[in-house]
Amino acid sequence: MTEPALPATERRAIVRDSLGVGLATGVYGVSFGAVGVAAGLSVAQTCLLSLLMFTGASQFALVGVLAAGGGPFAGALTALLLGTRNTLYGLRLASLLDWRGGRRALAAHVLIDESTAMSVTRGSTAAARVGFLTTGVSIFVMWNLATLAGAVAGTSLGDPRVYGLDAAVGGAFLALLWPRLRERRNQVVAVAAAAVALGIVPLSPAGVPVLAAAGVALLAGVLTRDAVDPTEIPEGP
Repeated sequence: MTEPALPATERRAIVRDSLGVGLATGVYGVSFGAVGVAAGLSVAQTCLLSLLMFTGASQFALVGVLAAGGGPFAGALTALLLGTRNTLYGLRLASLLDWRGGRRALAAHVLIDESTAMSVTRGSTAAARVGFLTTGVSIFVMWNLATLAGAVAGTSLGDPRVYGLDAAVGGAFLALLWPRLRERRNQVVAVAAAAVALGIVPLSPAGVPVLAAAGVALLAGVLTRDAVDPTEIPEGP
């Protein structure tokens, strides 16, 4: 059965909102560009991370571990742990967007927090596709341009610690985490994870405290798996 065409007014509203999200989020790539070169990556390496990895939290995690003196394996594992949530997004959106083959593979590259949020609550497949593509593609373009600008500027600024840019990684993670800290359970998990990470900092290589903190969150998730999380993505119609 063919789905009715999306009304022009609804399409324009979705595109307008999605472009707003894309612009606001994409500009944030300037921070990643500056932090990437500050962590010891070249401009080309920093830009390739944005082009190929394209998931902000994992990118910041990788360069954060490298900047702290951690090895590539610890950095990659930390980034992989943070990126696992995209797999869950994919399971939910596969049936909603209803793409197959090459289109599904291409769509997977722009499957991020924002494109998921702008599509999962739509009332039809057509509306979900418009929200997903407009948000994902606009962020991809803006994020990569902003990464290049930040990386080039970062090489000219010299030591970013003079300007406080080394705090951008921690600030970025806090900004990503903040919306989920409205619930008491998540606040307790965050405090416990931070305490464990801080406790083992003097005893472990860089990167390991982040993995230990993630372990606390995973353990809490297993122990409370039957509880309802009010911040989780709702089921569509």
